[in-house]
Amino acid sequence: MAKINLLPWREWERERKKNEFLTQLAIVAVFGLVLVMGAGTYLDGLVDNQQARNRFVQTRISVMDKRIAEISKLREEREDLLARMRVIQELQGNRPIIVHVFDDLVRTLAKGVYYDKVSLTGTGLSMNGIAESNNRISSLMRNIESSDWFARPNLKGIKENTSQGAQASSFEMTASQVNPKQSAEENL
Repeated sequence: MAKINLLPWREWERERKKNEFLTQLAIVAVFGLVLVMGAGTYLDGLVDNQQARNRFVQTRISVMDKRIAEISKLREEREDLLARMRVIQELQGNRPIIVHVFDDLVRTLAKGVYYDKVSLTGTGLSMNGIAESNNRISSLMRNIESSDWFARPNLKGIKENTSQGAQASSFEMTASQVNPKQSAEENL
C-alpha cells in the first residue's frame, strides 16, 4: 500500500471543490442579481403607481379648484343680484312716497304763498318762494311742522320783495321728509 500516490487525487478533489464553490458562487451571484433586479422593478412599479395616483389626485384637485372658482363667481353674482333686487324693492316701496310728498306740499301751502323752487335731495327738502307777508311764512312753517310727511322746518332767510307787493318777502326754507309708516328712529 505504500505505492498509492494520493497527490493527484487531492488535487482533483481540490479542483472539484473549487469548481463546485465557483459554481455555487455564480448561482448565488445570479440569484442575488435577479433578486436585486426584481426588488428594484417591484419598487419602481410601486413608485410609478404612486406617481400615477398623485397625478390623478392633482388633476382632481385642479378640477375642484376650477369648480370652487366657479362657485365663488356664482356667489358674487348672487350677491350682486340680491343687492340689485334690494334696490329695486326699495325703489318699488318708495315709489308712492313722492306722490305723498307732492300732495303734502300742496296741503301745507299757506294762502298767499307760492314756491319758486322746490327740490328734494335724499330726505332733505329745500323750498324757495314768495309770500305776501311774514305771517304767511309763519303759517307755512306751522303747517309743515304739523304735517305727517315733513318735519323740522328751518327758515334759512327772508328778503323783502317789493316787486310782489308792499309786504311781500322772498324766503328760503328747508325741511326733512319723513315717512309716517316708519318708526321715529328710522326717520332720523
